[in-house]
Parts: sequence; C-alpha cells; structure tokens
Amino acid sequence: MKKMMFYCQYLAGMGHLVRSTEIIRSLVEEFQVCFVNGGQPIDGFEFPAGAEVVHLPPILEEAGKLKAVDALQSIDAVKTARKMRLIEIFEAFQPDCLIIECFPFSKHKLKFELIPLLDWVKAAPHPPKVVCSLRDLIMTQTMTAEAWMARYDKVRDLVNQYFDLVLVHSDPKLVKLEAQFPKVNQLRCPVVYTGYVAQSPPESTQLSAEDELVLHQATPMIVVSAGGGRFGYELIAAVVQAGKILNSHIPHQIQIFTGPFMPEAQVATLQAQANHRIVIRRYTPHLLEYLERADLSISLGGYNTTMNILRTGVRSLIFPEASEEQTGEQTLRAEKLAEQGVLQVLYRPDLQPQRLAQVILTALQKPQSSHHFDLQGANQSVIQLQKLLYKTASVA
Repeated sequence: MKKMMFYCQYLAGMGHLVRSTEIIRSLVEEFQVCFVNGGQPIDGFEFPAGAEVVHLPPILEEAGKLKAVDALQSIDAVKTARKMRLIEIFEAFQPDCLIIECFPFSKHKLKFELIPLLDWVKAAPHPPKVVCSLRDLIMTQTMTAEAWMARYDKVRDLVNQYFDLVLVHSDPKLVKLEAQFPKVNQLRCPVVYTGYVAQSPPESTQLSAEDELVLHQATPMIVVSAGGGRFGYELIAAVVQAGKILNSHIPHQIQIFTGPFMPEAQVATLQAQANHRIVIRRYTPHLLEYLERADLSISLGGYNTTMNILRTGVRSLIFPEASEEQTGEQTLRAEKLAEQGVLQVLYRPDLQPQRLAQVILTALQKPQSSHHFDLQGANQSVIQLQKLLYKTASVA
C-alpha cells in the first residue's frame, strides 16, 4: 500500500482542515496516510479513522502576522521547531506522495517551512511525487497589476520547480483556475479538476441526546453558522436581534454555532442577548445533519459551508463580507451561485434587524434549491492520485 503524507495549515478559520480531512477520509481506503496538522486544535473535531495524525506546534494568523497559539512560545522558536519537525516526519514516514494544501498558490507566509521541506524531498534518494491540493478560489487580494504579474510568475516557477500535479477542488462549470491564474498554460505538470469536496457525516461521533431532541422537533428551524468563528460575530449578532422580531411572525427555533475560535467575550454577549427560542453553541461535528433538517441556513460564505448547502439543498442566506481577508473569495463564489438561484447573498445593509427579519421571512417561503455541480471531489482526488502513482510505478 503506497503512503501519503498530507500537510494542512489553517490560519484563521477551519475550512482548510475540514476539506483536507474529507479528502483523507477517501484516501485511507486506498493508501496509508500521515496527516500533518499545523493549526489550532479544535475540541470535538473528528479526524478520519485509519489516518496517522501528527500535530505540529500550532500557529494562527492575526492582523496579517503569524502567531504561536502557545503564548509562552515565540513565533521564531515555533517556526524553527516546525521546520525541523516536518523533515523528521517525512524521514520517518517515507511517503510515496507528499500533498501540500494550497501552497504555492496561497499561504506564502508558510514558505519558512515548506521550501526547506520541498528542497529536502527533492534531494531524497527516491523522491516522492508532490501534489498541490487547491480549493476553487485563490488570489482575491487587492494588488497592483505589477504585483499580480510578479505573483503569477512566482507561483508558476514554484509549481514547475517542485510539483508533479495540481488538484483543483472545483467544478469548472462554476469556477476555472485560469480566471484567477492566467499562467495555467505555463505550468509543466497536469492540472486536474476533481469536482467540489463536500463534507460527509462524522464516522464515529454519535448524536447527543440534545441533538436528537432538536433534530426531531417539528418547529421550523433556522441554523446559523460562522465557520471557525473569528469573523462571525457581526452576522450572528444581527440574527439574534432579528430573532426577537420573528417571535411575533412565525413559530421557530434558531440554532446558532458560533465556531470554536470566536472570542469568549463575544459569545457571552450573544448569550446575554438571546431569547428562549435561540440556542447558542460553539461547535458541532453534526452541522450537516442540522442543515439537512433546517428550513433555512444563515452563514458566512466559506468553501465548506457552501458545499454543505449544495449537498443538502437547504434554503440559504450567505453573508460573505465578514472578513476583509476573505471577502473577495467568499463574495465571488456566493454571487456566482446566487446568479444560478442556489442561494441568496446578504450584504451589510441587510443586517439591520427589521430588514433581516423580513429577508428571513421571505426566504422561508422559497422552494429549496437544486444544482448540477460535481461534489465528488474527495473520491476523484483518490482516482487521480492512483493514476499518478501507479502509472509511474508501471513505467518504472
């Protein structure tokens, strides 16, 4: 059985972790997998059974700068430890394939550890194949034309120097890589669209008694989620205020998941303002089941939440403007899907409580959405990796 080493780093939310572990869930059926996780731990998060999980000293990003999660550690010390640890993991595991999530198309702040790892891999006696696992939308920052051209050249050169395959977790019917990276035809390795990676229900984490009770109630349910939670307070606070207006219009319950990284003070404020129809929790591994039961989803516009909406067909309101860092990506994806009637986009003026309450009431009257986008990205990733590794083996 061939061996896969999969590197994942999430710096702000948890979307990269969710997408990567969904791919791992399919990989472990065909490969021996070592999953290297560099992000902040999340209580209750389920890693796929069968994968070896190795945690690097965790880092996050605040105000555009990397920061150690452990406040007692300097970022420089953590960087040094991580760089050495990655090479140790590679040497101990001896993978046939190294998969790096997003880099070099984004996450250039991680070059301090990824370039040394890639150089080490390239110099190995039997170098493994190197693959980029890439989401649908990248490079949405605001930069000058000259800066963009320099970025494109840099990405092209890094891909050509180190990578054997780029897997794009998108459906080209909605988003094509060349729309954001015009030098695709200058890449010397194959670029393959896998379809979108949609989340599966957890394998071993059972529904709690509270979950069972909520999911079997007949009252109309609105599910509000904010991904990792660092940027979701504005949206959730608006829903809490709108919920007070909804009390006089419809019977309902509002289940809110703030995300594991929302600051404690913000969660406490929300709980103090919530009424008896609103339940506020930090995180559930069963968000997919909640969306399948929900009459309406209100959320930010991250990749995985959007895939959950596509998978379940739930009516959806998406607010893609919560974070300056992610607005370009989330807005572009949400507006493309809104054009096809899959969801409705919320903009900042829509968060005024009276207006939001009316938007919610209107949305609840609409039929559930439908689409024809490919959501088999995890399974297709396995197929493409098998082709890469076993074709190479047969030629050798």
